[in-house]
Amino acid sequence: MAKFEIKIKARELRRTGASILEIARKFGVAKSTVSLWCRDILLTEDQTRILLQDKSLAVSSGRLLGAEANRQKRTQSIEAGKKWSRALLGSMNQRDLLITGIALYWAEGSKTDRRFIFVNSDPAMILVMYAWIRNFFDIKKEAIMPRLSINEIHKPRIQKVLEFWSNLLELPVEQFGSPWFIKVKVNKVYDNYDTYYGILRLGIRDAAPFKYKMLALIDLLSEIAKKNCRGSSTVEQAFHKRPVVGSTPTLDMSEAKWRKEVRGASVKDLKPD
Repeated sequence: MAKFEIKIKARELRRTGASILEIARKFGVAKSTVSLWCRDILLTEDQTRILLQDKSLAVSSGRLLGAEANRQKRTQSIEAGKKWSRALLGSMNQRDLLITGIALYWAEGSKTDRRFIFVNSDPAMILVMYAWIRNFFDIKKEAIMPRLSINEIHKPRIQKVLEFWSNLLELPVEQFGSPWFIKVKVNKVYDNYDTYYGILRLGIRDAAPFKYKMLALIDLLSEIAKKNCRGSSTVEQAFHKRPVVGSTPTLDMSEAKWRKEVRGASVKDLKPD
């Protein structure tokens, strides 16, 4: 059995409450290796109690109690973070959602031609951008052009993958067109094989007017950000010197001129004097 396959099975066992020692013995690997593989898996209180009571496993009570203390500490930190974020963010209005969509497209959208394309593998992010397009651009469902990219090892489950995205966006499977299979050899099987749904590209038919609107929004958000970031020498360099590779073209500069200036820029233009 290949090592990556052992890792997957070891993690499955750990989730059921098996001890590190038990897993190490079963697969003939070092305890330190199993511990590294499973360090992000937290046992429940019941699983911890069972391990403490099972003397045959020779489990160190001090180690388990320490792990339980760490689990509780992490849980408390997660809950504190959630409480803090709810208090800070509160409810979101339309302006908040508008800015969220602009920032997402600024980071993950196509900005160098007339096409409106947003690409991501996170279903939640895709759903937010899809709702944003429908809401702020008043785009009909029929005008959305989704396209799936996924490694060819997922061909046996491609229908399941397409149905996942179809249900998420409430669009017919036929609207997704033919998937683009990535022909890159994968030398191992990942433990998320059955829950991976590829990369989705959201496009719009006759996109040019909407693309220019989005670029205008990005340009405006950039200007607002500049005004609120005064005082940072690095930020000042970034905003007032030549654009660097990967930056967004501003609307008062032609694409040809922008590309010409980009070719002459370098990372050193971002360094403070």
